[in-house]
Amino acid sequence: MRRPSQMMRLLLTSFFGVIVGFLMGITFPTLTLTKMNLPSTLFPSIDLAYIEDKYSDISRQRLFGSWSSTKGLKLKNDIPDPPYNYNDTKIWVSTNPRGAERLPPDIVTPESDFYLRRLWGDPNEDLTVKQRYLVTFTVGYDQRKNIDTVLKKFSDNFSIMLFHYDGRASEWEEFEWSKRAIHVSIRKQTKWWYAKRFLHPDIVAPYEYIFIWDEDLGVEHFDSEKYLAVVKKHGLEISQPGLEPYEGLTWEMTKKRDDTEVHKHAEERNGWCTDPNLPPCAAFVEIMAPVFSRKAWRCVWHMIQNDLIHGWGLDFAVRKCVQNAHEKIGVVDAQWIIHQGVPSLGNQGQPEQGKQPWEGVRERCRREWTMFQDRLDDAEKAYFEASAHKNASSRPHG
Repeated sequence: MRRPSQMMRLLLTSFFGVIVGFLMGITFPTLTLTKMNLPSTLFPSIDLAYIEDKYSDISRQRLFGSWSSTKGLKLKNDIPDPPYNYNDTKIWVSTNPRGAERLPPDIVTPESDFYLRRLWGDPNEDLTVKQRYLVTFTVGYDQRKNIDTVLKKFSDNFSIMLFHYDGRASEWEEFEWSKRAIHVSIRKQTKWWYAKRFLHPDIVAPYEYIFIWDEDLGVEHFDSEKYLAVVKKHGLEISQPGLEPYEGLTWEMTKKRDDTEVHKHAEERNGWCTDPNLPPCAAFVEIMAPVFSRKAWRCVWHMIQNDLIHGWGLDFAVRKCVQNAHEKIGVVDAQWIIHQGVPSLGNQGQPEQGKQPWEGVRERCRREWTMFQDRLDDAEKAYFEASAHKNASSRPHG
């Protein structure tokens, strides 16, 4: 038989063991049995959901308290405590952007920009200047000297974006301005292909005006800030600089005039204009060097077709994005440019059936123009027919 002193030591040891076990049990989070892959037959009489619901809040609080008391020992001790149980929130905001309805509105950031930021420091101190305008060029390396000359005419108020159709983006580092430019390099694409994919209205929303220009433009008589001053003065939503007359100039509307600051109408050849307020006699700029207001670009971007990459026909259609287009679309004569006519992108084509590369590109351009016009006509026809049917259905029958 054990002596009484031995029995007492055994009882005390057992008692302290129970106490220690209990303290350890309340210190650590409750085991979530419902998330363990165990046969249900092992727990035939236990309501696991009830246990989890009843004690989950207590376990989380203890977990956060325990974590907070020891986080000073961790390397990353600046991680904030979870303020509440995210899984229990019930948020649905129908006015949020599509797909973001479950987020609280104050955290939703639907727009972005091309502002370059540091990898260090306070994010609020990253930007000493926020550019107000955006200029983009679709370029090949062979035109680097001309682009360098052109960009000297654009102030520090402009973000710069280059779309490289020849894959030689890294070679532009020789220019100081290239270090603050955004470079997108995808071979053998056009500026409208790039614009559709990289100039979404929500991405370029900070910019008041967006220049989408070709690479072969002379700018001896052009200044970006003076140009925009004229645009704002005349309330132009879509514009372009006047073109110095040259052999091959297609449209009278885009030709520079010497007697005016801005013009919005032109006289074309007989039969070219069915209405003096419609293209190409008014409400018209070419796709060579267009400038869009933020508001106008939000509409025009949606008009660009994914597969019609040359943009032919857009110049006749952009008026649909501007109310009173014959007054809000114009050509700035006070600041003009020269079209140098370098067929660089055309030479990126593929020779087929004995044709030169540029010939295949030109044929594709003409085909796209017809396709775009057909799609636009069909879309408008479908809309008006549906509207007429809806109105007829809503009328009361006598």
